[in-house]
Order: sequence, then structure tokens, then C-alpha cells
Amino acid sequence: MRRARVPTHWLFTDERLGGPAPGDPLWAAIHRLPRGGGIVFRHYGLPADQRHALMQSVLALARRRGLLVLGAEIGGTPGGRHLPGHARNRHRPARGLLAAAAHDRRALLQAFRQGADLVFLSPVFPTRSHPGGRVLGPVHFGLAAAGATGPVIALGGMGPERLRRLKPLGASGFAGIDCWLA
Repeated sequence: MRRARVPTHWLFTDERLGGPAPGDPLWAAIHRLPRGGGIVFRHYGLPADQRHALMQSVLALARRRGLLVLGAEIGGTPGGRHLPGHARNRHRPARGLLAAAAHDRRALLQAFRQGADLVFLSPVFPTRSHPGGRVLGPVHFGLAAAGATGPVIALGGMGPERLRRLKPLGASGFAGIDCWLA
């Protein structure tokens, strides 16, 4: 079954992590992910050729470490595809998982109806990447995730200790950026 392979620990990449240089925080964050974890490769701000080259380096390290990589608006990720909230092209990848972003129950349910294998529900807690932004909080996360037909991954201010708090509310795992830098 496709959903049996869904990682519970995820890293979302972005330009704050760097990447082109060997000492950039991206590489340490990838090394902190447990075997069987997942990476959502974004780095939207890079020019296409640099983004593709960085993705190839991430894929190589991920293979060695037993990690799954989903590409967000970039092809060539054998692990599958992540649909950010603004994605227009919602077709299923030829292979691998299809993940989607949601910020409320309606979007979460719609993503599963449209074939998503997992949904990243965010932001659960305040984040450095969206300072002052509206958050779901545990109660609204639980109400949104209730009865979901697939894995719901908590994103936004997350870490292992907050996952323990959200598991009874429907979280199948967690994703983040900063939690992998500490």
C-alpha cells in the first residue's frame, strides 16, 4: 500500500538553509534526519539550473542516508511530488508519493479527495519563517485532522516533543526547518 511508506519525520528545504556550499546548514539538517525520514525540496528562489544541481546533490545524499525526497514544483524526484498551496498543476507523479499542503480542514479533505497520499497541515505553532502569522494551535489542528483518510503531518514550529502532544489529535508525523538545525 502506498501510504505504508510515508515518513514520520520531514525536513522542508529553503534558501535560509543555503545548500551550494559544503558547510551550509542544509547538509547538517539532512544528516540529523533519521533513516526513513523525508525531505520536501523547495529552494524556490534559486535559478532553475542551480536549483536542479542542488536537488541532484540532495538526492545523492538522501539515497545514501535512506531518505525519501519529494520535489515541490520541480521534476526528477523519484520519491514523488509535493503540492504547495499555490500549486496549479495537480497531476499525480508517475511514481512515488503525492503530498499536499493545507491550512484548514476544507483544504485537507480536498487534498485527500484529489488523491494526496499525505497532507502537511500548517502552521500549527508560531514559526520563524512566518513571524506573527496566524497559527492553528493544537485544538484546531486536531479538529482539522479528525477523520482524515490519510496521514496528516504537522508543520510549523514542530519538533519531536510537540509531535508527542499532537499524536492523540491526529498527527502522523512532523515536518520543519529549524527543528533540524539545533
